[in-house]
Amino acid sequence: MIPEPVRLDILDRLKRAEAEHDVKVLLAVESGSRAWGFASPNSDFDARFIYVNQRDWYLSVSLEEQRGVIEYPIVDEIDINGWDLRKALRLFWKSNPAFIEWIQSPIVYSECGGFAQAVRAMLPQVYSCERGIHHYRSMAKTNYRGYLKAERVPLKKYFYVLRPLLAVRWLEKYGTVAPIEFQTLLTLIADQPALTGAIDALLEHKRKSPEMGLSPQIPEIHGFIERELERLEALKPARHERQEMVSGLSRLFRATVDEAWRA
Repeated sequence: MIPEPVRLDILDRLKRAEAEHDVKVLLAVESGSRAWGFASPNSDFDARFIYVNQRDWYLSVSLEEQRGVIEYPIVDEIDINGWDLRKALRLFWKSNPAFIEWIQSPIVYSECGGFAQAVRAMLPQVYSCERGIHHYRSMAKTNYRGYLKAERVPLKKYFYVLRPLLAVRWLEKYGTVAPIEFQTLLTLIADQPALTGAIDALLEHKRKSPEMGLSPQIPEIHGFIERELERLEALKPARHERQEMVSGLSRLFRATVDEAWRA
């Protein structure tokens, strides 16, 4: 899924980031459309990583003022940035959608130590389906209102509404974190052949076309989106984090720091 020269370039940039910032990369994955399964030929490579600082970095009176992010400009269509371990675990505790999707990515560039395995194991206990529903519903509404209400619409934006709507369906049906792969989410509407046929045709078009441009609305897809958004208006999901998980996440934080710098 990732050309070998690009993969090697990303791994090299991660090594340079470690040396430049005196950190260790714990997990590096591909995020965005390539991980979701509907990338275009010219889609950027969205490499994301979690890193751990030296122990003394955390033992500082100015910890809250220190920046927990490493970012680089996009070069050669590679967009690479990462979060510090403490920041990442705090966001995990709050069911942050970006972090949740990173740790589920089917495209992994590197893993170091037991961090990634541990957070994946904790996911069912930490994740809040209520927060997930709130996030994906808001994402679908925002993209629909911003791009799909005109007579001619940017076709690729259909995927940025369909994916979150199907994620909500998954959360409602199974009560577990939604997978990020679009093809897996499509199984939820396998009983609607006209809809899935229209989506499959659009998906094939997107995978082959660098620029999809503006086109008339697709009735089957548009009708489904509008019905789902209307249905979801009645949902009132609560927004909360699981307080009881703080001690477990703190233990994971300390164990990860110890493991990373033990040598």
